[in-house]
Amino acid sequence: MSDPIDRHGLKDRFWERKPLARMTQQEWEALCDGCGKCCLNKLEDEDTGEVALTRIACRLLDDSTCRCAHYKNRHQFVPDCIVLRPDNLDTHAYWMPETCAYRLLWQGKPLPAWHPLISGSAQSVHEAGISVQGMTLSEFDIPEDEWEEHIIEEPS
Repeated sequence: MSDPIDRHGLKDRFWERKPLARMTQQEWEALCDGCGKCCLNKLEDEDTGEVALTRIACRLLDDSTCRCAHYKNRHQFVPDCIVLRPDNLDTHAYWMPETCAYRLLWQGKPLPAWHPLISGSAQSVHEAGISVQGMTLSEFDIPEDEWEEHIIEEPS
């Protein structure tokens, strides 16, 4: 008897059986919940290393979908956009949102009930109030020296 297959052709609950480092590109990409929080500009305290989210979004974030408007070509527009991979989680996971599936799985935690791979709906992240849908400001409209005024608590 084979493992059940979900509607995307991925094995059911693959993330519970397969280490991050052994996932296919399709599996890796499917872990993204579409919250958009990774596309928020962040401020890091130099003394403590603590990372704070701001409402200031990357110029490529589509605020209505919480997805990158130019995902495949994003580095042409934003050269320092982090490409998260299994081999760089040790150095970049702290920079990811606390609810990020990559960070959660890297920490050995389960995916939350609102995650689209659990709920079966891409809208569940928005319905649960986890995403940044409709709450961001453009990085073109806010000078960088004012970003600290726009620090937010992470929706969780």
